Amino acid sequence: MNPESVEVKFETRNHRGFFVQEGQYKFMGLDESGWALICVDDATCHYVDPDSLELIIQSEG
Repeated sequence: MNPESVEVKFETRNHRGFFVQEGQYKFMGLDESGWALICVDDATCHYVDPDSLELIIQSEG
């Protein structure tokens, strides 16, 4: 699966209850518990509610 570009909605919190900084992330998939794994890079990832994500539509050309 190719990671999709997503943005988090305003005031999104991760699975530990901390706010996630707004910005562009790579959607890596869902875990068994239903949390969405999103990553900024190889070292910075968050588990968030999938309903807090918005797909970024990238036009070609």
